[in-house]
Amino acid sequence: MAYLQERGKKRWHTSTIRKILSNEKYIGDALLQKTYTVDFLTKKRVVNNGIVPQYYVENSHEAIIPREIFMQVQEELVRRSRGHISTSGKKRNFSSNHVFSQIIFCGECGEIYRRVHWNNRGKKSIVWRCVSRLENTGLTCHSRTVLEDMIGLATVEAINKLIGQKDDFLTILKENIETVISETDNNIVSEIDKKLEELQKDLLRLANSKEDYNDIADEIYRLREERHKALAEEAGKKGSKQRLEDMEKFLNEQSTLLEEYDEQLVRRLIEKITVYDDKLTIEFKSGVEVDV
Repeated sequence: MAYLQERGKKRWHTSTIRKILSNEKYIGDALLQKTYTVDFLTKKRVVNNGIVPQYYVENSHEAIIPREIFMQVQEELVRRSRGHISTSGKKRNFSSNHVFSQIIFCGECGEIYRRVHWNNRGKKSIVWRCVSRLENTGLTCHSRTVLEDMIGLATVEAINKLIGQKDDFLTILKENIETVISETDNNIVSEIDKKLEELQKDLLRLANSKEDYNDIADEIYRLREERHKALAEEAGKKGSKQRLEDMEKFLNEQSTLLEEYDEQLVRRLIEKITVYDDKLTIEFKSGVEVDV
């Protein structure tokens, strides 16, 4: 924030935030030659789109952000860029304009619900409808339209059900946390790092003696990709553990039932809402489901 304010800028742009979130320098790595000089007289530099080689150096300097947190952020950025692929095959771009955007789904056709301002005989209201009833998706759907206020009340009821039975849910959450911990294998990355260290030594030895080192170079690239996948998987498990612990913390802190709708709690706790003819199924980020 201070960095932007010093230059007289008061607004955060999406592109600026994305660059910050994707900057490998924060985890101690460096991507060399992101740009290159096209005119050595004017010192003009342009973005390197593969014209000259780029080199990725790990642990080139001290990190200020844990690598696993950075990997979780990259995973979330990929998830948001992909959006939601509907049952009709159409891509729905990620949106955070409203707390319920892209978390309400149709129990009949599987499509997402969209927010609609309705004017029915002079009476204005805000409702959520399946997009199969709003546009041509190729799917036949007769799902019901739901008032936004009703969805809000349903989230309150679902959260209160958890609070009312929190002893049972806390037991389940603790078991799930233990399961995630037991499935996390931190040795994979360290084993790959050992192999990479040995291969780097072999690569230098062969290069100095002017021998062919292509096979070793290929193996180093393969192991780096394997390491990246292992880090992403580890970050995903830590993210799951964090979501379970967040729910556990909430239930331990909440001593009374909710009296009114709380948007921040919905953003914090709820992953998905599925609309059926006779109920709403509320799925929490911890994996717990409650029917209302």
